[in-house]
Amino acid sequence: MELEENLEVAWENLLGKINELFGKKPDLNGVLFMIGVQELGKGIKNFTKEEKQDLMHIAICKVLSMSGFYELEGMDEQGWPHWKLVKKLPFFDLLGQEKLLKIHVIEYFEKEVFI
Repeated sequence: MELEENLEVAWENLLGKINELFGKKPDLNGVLFMIGVQELGKGIKNFTKEEKQDLMHIAICKVLSMSGFYELEGMDEQGWPHWKLVKKLPFFDLLGQEKLLKIHVIEYFEKEVFI
C-alpha cells in the first residue's frame, strides 16, 4: 500500500512540474505524447492522428526500454525511431499497465529530462 501511495505522490509531483512548465496538467496519455515528441526530436508541429498514435508507441517503447522490454532498432528514412520487443511483457490488467507506465515515465523524467 505504501509503495502505491509513493507512486501516486511521485506521479502528482511530476504532473505538477509539467503544469508549471506548460500551464496545463496532462493525464498519462498527454505525458506519453510529450515523451514521443521529445524522442522524435522534430519539435512541436501539427501531427496527424496516425502520427500521434506512432508518438505514443515511441514513448511507450522508450520508457519500457528502461527495464529491457524494448530495444531501439534504428531510425527510418523520415527519422522516426523503430523499436523491437526483446523481453516479453508481463500480463497486467489495465490498472497494472497504468502503474507500470507511471513508474517508467517517472524514471524517464528523472534520468532523461531532470525535472
